[in-house]
Amino acid sequence: MPEPSSKSSRKSLAICCGVTTAVLTILVIVCVILLLTVFKPKRPHVTAHPASLENIQFQLDPSLSLNATLGLVVTIHNRNYGSFKYQNTTSTIDYHGITVADVPIEGDKVPARGTLNISRFENFTADKLILSPYFWDDLRAGSFNLTSTATLHGKVCVFEVFKVGATVFTTCDISVFIQPPNVESKCNSYVKL
Repeated sequence: MPEPSSKSSRKSLAICCGVTTAVLTILVIVCVILLLTVFKPKRPHVTAHPASLENIQFQLDPSLSLNATLGLVVTIHNRNYGSFKYQNTTSTIDYHGITVADVPIEGDKVPARGTLNISRFENFTADKLILSPYFWDDLRAGSFNLTSTATLHGKVCVFEVFKVGATVFTTCDISVFIQPPNVESKCNSYVKL
């Protein structure tokens, strides 16, 4: 015949295991709900603010040349609860499918729920622009439409514990007006985990 203390210790052990299982189940459910709602990765807001269009040099004689310096401030607003640290990359500026400039972007970290401004100045020449069949029509119209694309590879860190590889794809449509010199832009981005 078992001793009464042995029955009570088994009963206590069963209650302890049951409570532990219930608490762990509730913790797992809460974590899954948080990951699917609050911590679900959100698309960062990326905007390119035209800073300046400088050093415009246009010449027809003795040969056609067009040089300019395009200044942009790219703002990345991270709406996530995790920081995003990205590696060095290069942004390309295209004119009707022809790459006219490559802009290096140094790796950095966008803090959780924070904002990062990246300032870039890029010189581009008309050598490649002139090859496009759209060049003369755009010159007569007084504006050039460019597309800037960048792919930022990095990691999202939540609470400095959970680290997930992420890639941010950004595309900016940039309109450069000749007279008066002005720049307008609109950007779209999305995240792939």
